Amino acid sequence: MLIHPWDAPRDDAEWQQWLSVHDFGQLAVNGLPGEAPYVQPLHFAYDAERLEAVTHLARPNPLWPALERNPVVLLSVVDDYAFIPGPWQAAPDGPSEHGTPTSVYAAVQLRCTAHVVDDPTDKAALLNRQMSHFQPEGGSARVATDEEPYGRMLAGIRGIRLEVTDVRAKFKYAEKKPTEVQDRIAAGLAARGGPRDTAALAVQRRRRGL
Repeated sequence: MLIHPWDAPRDDAEWQQWLSVHDFGQLAVNGLPGEAPYVQPLHFAYDAERLEAVTHLARPNPLWPALERNPVVLLSVVDDYAFIPGPWQAAPDGPSEHGTPTSVYAAVQLRCTAHVVDDPTDKAALLNRQMSHFQPEGGSARVATDEEPYGRMLAGIRGIRLEVTDVRAKFKYAEKKPTEVQDRIAAGLAARGGPRDTAALAVQRRRRGL
């Protein structure tokens, strides 16, 4: 992923805060020799203090042999994206039809070492960490190895603890463009009001300090 200086996060806190509320991504695992990589969509819980993310998958998932052979993986998250029509990007002193279409988006890529969790007690603890993140209001039984309803289900899954070794983050929101162009993009997103335009506009405004 190419990251220009103007697209880089202001600091670690920026991408960490963004990731804390964007907790669905794709886990890319190197394929076995001669095979394509495995790319698994999944929910995860990121822990900034421990520098790790935790998740789990069904035991029959076909990626396990590849993951165990090479535990170096990439967790990729992309969101708050929108298509920007060419006229919105046109230079202030040029014709609107000469503007270049582009995309705006936020992306975080975590390079990780994956640790498979098979011990039932450890799996229960991992699942409770995920539950605390996604369902802090409670309402569901805690996971315990010897209790219903989840204890008997533990054999059907394997946990994954993703130890983060490197991070690449990008917030591509036309910040190199003149103020007039950035204002035009913001107005266009607000007026179009597409499914992701509001979120993209919010990130653009935050990055501009508005």
